[in-house]
Amino acid sequence: MAITKGFRALVDEAMAQITTYSVEQVQARLSDPKLQIVDIRDIRELDAGTLPDAFHAPRGMLEFWVDPESPYHKKIFNDDSREFVLFCGAGWRSALATRALQDMGMRNVAHIDGGYAEWVKSGAPTVTLEQHKAARPVRS
Repeated sequence: MAITKGFRALVDEAMAQITTYSVEQVQARLSDPKLQIVDIRDIRELDAGTLPDAFHAPRGMLEFWVDPESPYHKKIFNDDSREFVLFCGAGWRSALATRALQDMGMRNVAHIDGGYAEWVKSGAPTVTLEQHKAARPVRS
């Protein structure tokens, strides 16, 4: 059976309905306590590094971790005063994920245009997986 809508169309539709930040916009807010960056990449992608203070929420578990009714819920997502800014490798998965969270009712969610690849290309700060594990507070 042939698909009737490809991933590009899905991403384009999502991009038209979500908030998208440039790397520079997010970088300027790194010290903002109301900003929570969320890395939705697969655990294997973290070997390349991540953003400072990012919370890792794998794409496959994101909706379950956000939903308070889910047995997998993570309390970090209860904070309505924070803006959750998602990123993935190239910005496609994070666009779709941001749209999915909006469909669930979240309004304090956005994503980074170009994802981790654009972040690295622009020279924005990164940390190794080891640095990230050593620095992050225990959160759930």
